[in-house]
Amino acid sequence: MAGGLAAAVAFSLAACGSDPDAAAVDGGGVGTAEKPVAIRMLANDAFARQWQEQMVPEFNKVYPHIKVTIDGVPYGDLLAKEMLELTAPEPTYDIVLADDPWIPQLAKTGGLLDLKADLGRYTKPDYDWADFNAGPLAAGEWQGKQYGVPVRSNLLLMFYNRSLYAKAGVPEPTPALTWAQYLEQAPKLVQDTNGDGKPDAWAVGTYFTKDALTPTIWQTILNSNGGQLLDADNKAAFHTPEGVAALQTHIDLLKYAPPGAATYQFNEPLEAFRQGKTATMFMWGSVYRGTAIDPKTTTLKPEQVGIQVMPVGSAGAGAHRGMWSAAVAKKSKQSEAAWALVQWLTSKEGEKWQSGTLGVFPARTSTLTSTPAQPWLAPVFKAILDGYAAMEKGRMWRPRLPEADAVQQILATQTSRAMSGQATADQALQTAADEIDKLLKSKGY
Repeated sequence: MAGGLAAAVAFSLAACGSDPDAAAVDGGGVGTAEKPVAIRMLANDAFARQWQEQMVPEFNKVYPHIKVTIDGVPYGDLLAKEMLELTAPEPTYDIVLADDPWIPQLAKTGGLLDLKADLGRYTKPDYDWADFNAGPLAAGEWQGKQYGVPVRSNLLLMFYNRSLYAKAGVPEPTPALTWAQYLEQAPKLVQDTNGDGKPDAWAVGTYFTKDALTPTIWQTILNSNGGQLLDADNKAAFHTPEGVAALQTHIDLLKYAPPGAATYQFNEPLEAFRQGKTATMFMWGSVYRGTAIDPKTTTLKPEQVGIQVMPVGSAGAGAHRGMWSAAVAKKSKQSEAAWALVQWLTSKEGEKWQSGTLGVFPARTSTLTSTPAQPWLAPVFKAILDGYAAMEKGRMWRPRLPEADAVQQILATQTSRAMSGQATADQALQTAADEIDKLLKSKGY
């Protein structure tokens, strides 16, 4: 036991140190055959194992002397664990993965390196920062510093079942479809497909119950109509007629959803769509492969599944940013090796490998405008490009504040009251606006 403990301590010290300026003095190298180096990454358990088993061996073809361990943590626990890691005197991890709104909160700890400034000397000349689409790259930026880089890009998109649309006699959606048109068509998409006189297919599935991501649906509708969550002074700007109408649109979708849809979070609408029970699904685009391609997870065929931007509002199409960015811990003693991994994964070569092999969405313009390695990715790339354009134009993302998570929780609580009928859309947004203004005022905004 003593020997095992000593080895564990030695490994921990090899991976990270307590000197916050260690990376600026010596990046630790990328290892040699005689002296390999070890790094650890903290990631979402939804993809940590896939990366460990498939991505790491590919990376080691280029960097054979960097040992990589990826630990997965459930999404709901990940942010809290990362906050503890970055403020600990002896942290374990060299790399942390941040969901879209987390970078400001993590960076505020002082525990992250600026990838451009602090690690610039380890950046390859052909890395090409300018090739990144501006919207995804901005998810890793805060106060003029680039703390993260997109490793798994994502955005809300509209999925549709071509077979159910054809059976209902409804024209397939196009990127010009408006929310008003969609709601006019929705009743026809609730249908009896087996002739027993009872509906067995419905129009829509998406987030409805209380969840941190449920407000992103309403927010996307709001953004597509030109609205924003916060104004330039970080005051709530959504309790407006447009905001109320957007939330009511989200609530009205329930009329055309399967029984029990009021409890839908992430898994339920996904399974309903994959089982051919819903004609449309407003969901994160990264589920496309498991929804249209992989027979182990879906009953649908690729030719049955369409994908595009979400319906159009008065200001344009809808989308919502959901990037996973990789950041390097300031206290890492192996920052050069850590950045080598992140840099390879997000390079032109690494991104194309990840997209073609794992179906991960690219962030680079060169990847999205190239001929994809697999034919099924072609319509996906088109939807992503359209979504990125809509996302950037409408500023369709969660607040860029260290308090973003708290703001999202308020929105989740109050919009769920409206969804369940405990409050009107107007009442829910008024309460949410008051609570958010109070919160941000207490933080000095």
